[in-house]
Amino acid sequence: MITKIENAVFSAEIKHNGAELHSLIRKDTGKEYIWYGREEIWYGQSPILFPFIGKLLDDKYRYNDTEYTMQKHGFARKRPFELVSKEDTKAVFFQTFDENTLAMYPFKFELFVTFELDNEGLKVTHTVKNIDDKKMYFSLGAHPGFNIEIGDSIIFDENETLVTERIDKDSIIAVFDEPLLDNAKEVVVTKDIFVEDALILNGFKSKGLTLKSQTGEEILHFDMGDAPFLGIWAKPGAPYVCIEPWWGVNDSYEIKNDVSEKRGIQSLEAGETFEYTWKAEIK
Repeated sequence: MITKIENAVFSAEIKHNGAELHSLIRKDTGKEYIWYGREEIWYGQSPILFPFIGKLLDDKYRYNDTEYTMQKHGFARKRPFELVSKEDTKAVFFQTFDENTLAMYPFKFELFVTFELDNEGLKVTHTVKNIDDKKMYFSLGAHPGFNIEIGDSIIFDENETLVTERIDKDSIIAVFDEPLLDNAKEVVVTKDIFVEDALILNGFKSKGLTLKSQTGEEILHFDMGDAPFLGIWAKPGAPYVCIEPWWGVNDSYEIKNDVSEKRGIQSLEAGETFEYTWKAEIK
């Protein structure tokens, strides 16, 4: 099932399974900004990553001396969301725990995802609530794929000096310090830039970035706020790029005795709420 929201400038469609953004179109040009999800390249479009990001070492983690198994990027993207409210320009989706999630993630949670259009573009807000009686550990990430061409650029808002981490064939972080930017803003999307998988960044100053075509046309500005990690990824040579603000990160090969020790992990006390918003602005 798909829900559509729209205003005078834009329309957006969201799939109920995974609350995945399916389409974002500017009406006056008919231009589609969201990757089409072609099965032969990458079937995804904009998955929501919860309660973990990336891959866990051996697909396992420990909490209170008990071992649990979790799939890559968590389970939210594979489960249906309930549409809890709908207006012309806004839709709110909801997912919560059940017996199946508790078997692999021993926390009671509520996850709301709100999609809202204005005359500048689309805002997506993720709200995580701990409805358990104990501290809850989680990660949250967005993964929207945007249509671009090879040779287009990603331009950070500020000059950055950054190295990238890289994952290996098992999707575990194995390289921590591959140079990417030296007091510069622009990363050009070449056909080979993602041959070794995603760029995984942290320590950046920018709160946003711009996707720009080879002709100099601004495709969109992506406001990622205060997310501490950023993944940038596509299938090598494919005509899209995923801009992925993350509150968490893949495992490395360092053994952790408890999920509370996991790098980048977030926590909420009983009854607390976490909220994160990204926005795609189309000039």
